[in-house]
Amino acid sequence: PVFRTLPGTFIAFHWHGDMFKIPPDASRTAQSEGCANQAFECGRVIGLQFHLEYSEKSIDLMFRNCGDELVDGKYIQKPDEIVSQINNVHKMNGILNTLLDNIEREYFR
Repeated sequence: PVFRTLPGTFIAFHWHGDMFKIPPDASRTAQSEGCANQAFECGRVIGLQFHLEYSEKSIDLMFRNCGDELVDGKYIQKPDEIVSQINNVHKMNGILNTLLDNIEREYFR
């Protein structure tokens, strides 16, 4: 229920090498071509394999501290591609706020 008011599709920030399997009694709530398990809900537990909380500063820090992880790969963007989408930061932060509001409304009221 906490995902129902989010956009049907959006481009989120990813920076991960590990992926998870959803628990047997969970519901997958997001997926992509590159990662089947982008998000799930299992009771009051929510798992995300993407970042809505990123900022220009956090992306810069990722480049500085983990830039060596950006190797050639089908689903790995080049640094200039990531920077070209930096304007998505505010949109993703808005989606994060909506998700958090939904969590509060669903589970804490």
